[in-house]
Amino acid sequence: MGRAALVFLLSAVGLVFSLGWSVALGAADIDLPTVWEAVVSFDPLNTNHQVIQELRLPRAAGAALVGAFLAVAGAVMQGLTRNPLASPSVMGVTHGAAFSLIVALVFFPSLSNFGMMVASFIGAGLAVLLVIAVGSFSKGGLTPVKLALAGVAIGGMLSSLSTAISLHFQVAKQMSFWYAGGLANTSWTSVKVLLIAGVLGVIIALAISRSMTVLSLGEDISKGLGQNTILIKSLGVIVVFLLAGAAVSVAGTVGFIGLVIPHITRFLVGSDYRLIIPVSAVLGGWLLVAADTGARLVNAPYETPVGAITALIGVPFFLYLARGKRGGM
Repeated sequence: MGRAALVFLLSAVGLVFSLGWSVALGAADIDLPTVWEAVVSFDPLNTNHQVIQELRLPRAAGAALVGAFLAVAGAVMQGLTRNPLASPSVMGVTHGAAFSLIVALVFFPSLSNFGMMVASFIGAGLAVLLVIAVGSFSKGGLTPVKLALAGVAIGGMLSSLSTAISLHFQVAKQMSFWYAGGLANTSWTSVKVLLIAGVLGVIIALAISRSMTVLSLGEDISKGLGQNTILIKSLGVIVVFLLAGAAVSVAGTVGFIGLVIPHITRFLVGSDYRLIIPVSAVLGGWLLVAADTGARLVNAPYETPVGAITALIGVPFFLYLARGKRGGM
């Protein structure tokens, strides 16, 4: 517990510093004292203060929240499926959000950015429900393997439909940056959406964290200890939907955070989900804030999709896991 507290504290400090540098660095560098002044004593006549308050602060806060939510959703997903390669996309969340967003672009082009966010969030939820329905259809009910297989199947179907619609109605270009992942359009409204859905998801995740630890050891062990595995799985699916759905609706497809961070967290603090969930949240937020800062600076003044930055970290890690690394879930 002492080691976990130290890891959490150091990660939180790192996240705070990363947020500061993320707000300060950009097309026009702003020193940290000015950033602090803009936060504690905002001057609406100061251009730098306006840039910080209206553009950089919501973007940095959004990056931290999206990274945290994807990491926690990934940890829960890996615990539910007992699959070290599982991530939120296994539940079809990303593909469902993309499909819904394309439908909205084609048939409701006048929707505001907030309307598009709501549409993608609804699509993510419908995809999760469809995955659960398909996974539960076969004999024996919903199992971790069936959940993963149903997610892959539904995700593939929705991805194909999305591609066909986007090509037919010529909206592929509008969707390209969303698929690559990015936080350029993050506003305070986006942050509010993240907080409303995400706080509820994190609370549920923390509430079932002890049960998740037992469930990750095996369903037979969990049932033998008298746990209601169906309830735990159902709540876990709700957590993945809330956290990943909110994150995807704001930032698009940001890969590998939900895969990489839970493994790093387990290495640092062990397999207790009461520790994994909060530490994963902080580390995930830290990683995406750093990645988003790099995305803005690596090819300035042009912006690199943040999904490309996270992929540089995630792809080698994925290949390492796929080679057969064994570890406790």
